[in-house]
Amino acid sequence: MVRGKTEMKRIENATSRQVTFSKRRNGLLKKAFELSVLCDAEVALVIFSPRGKLYEFSSSSSITKTIERYQKRIHDLGSSHKREDNSQQAKGETYGLARKIEQLEISKRKFLGEGLDASSIEELQQLENQLERSLTKIRAKKYQLLREELDKLKEKERNLTAENQMLMEKYEMGRGGIIPRTSSTTTTTEDLDTVDSEMEVVTDLLIGPPPIRHSKKFPPPN
Repeated sequence: MVRGKTEMKRIENATSRQVTFSKRRNGLLKKAFELSVLCDAEVALVIFSPRGKLYEFSSSSSITKTIERYQKRIHDLGSSHKREDNSQQAKGETYGLARKIEQLEISKRKFLGEGLDASSIEELQQLENQLERSLTKIRAKKYQLLREELDKLKEKERNLTAENQMLMEKYEMGRGGIIPRTSSTTTTTEDLDTVDSEMEVVTDLLIGPPPIRHSKKFPPPN
């Protein structure tokens, strides 16, 4: 009798589903045991029934050791894959940067008027337009800097003019600030000259050696 092919879908009948689960569970556990013995493989099998009952098989002394070995292997593989991905990404970035540098070098030579032999009319026209745009930006920046410098110079000129005006005012105030005289406390040069003229005294004082006096001798009386 030929056995028909089982349709892969959920068995609706609960009894049939439980019978099928028990048969196939035992067969799977048997296959796991045979694989570990015949091939000297480390096998761990974990099964939960529809009701949550646990069935397990381990060819080693503990299924926990097999699970820890599995987790460590997964972690190592993940790190290895990550390193490989990073390496591939770095290679791709390096290649892209090298291409960009090469294109920049070609553009630089063209801007300097070099390597134009293989350029088409369209490329030369694009190069000319780009140079004109660059020149326009450069001129605009230059004029902006010149205007800013001119504004600074004008401001400096205004400050110097104001400072000069202030110094001139201080100088004029210093020239015109004469202290007024009073009759009780101040004596001018004219007053001193008047006093000196009134105090002139005529004297017979002679400056020099005293004059020589001759004595007259009289005869003695008889």
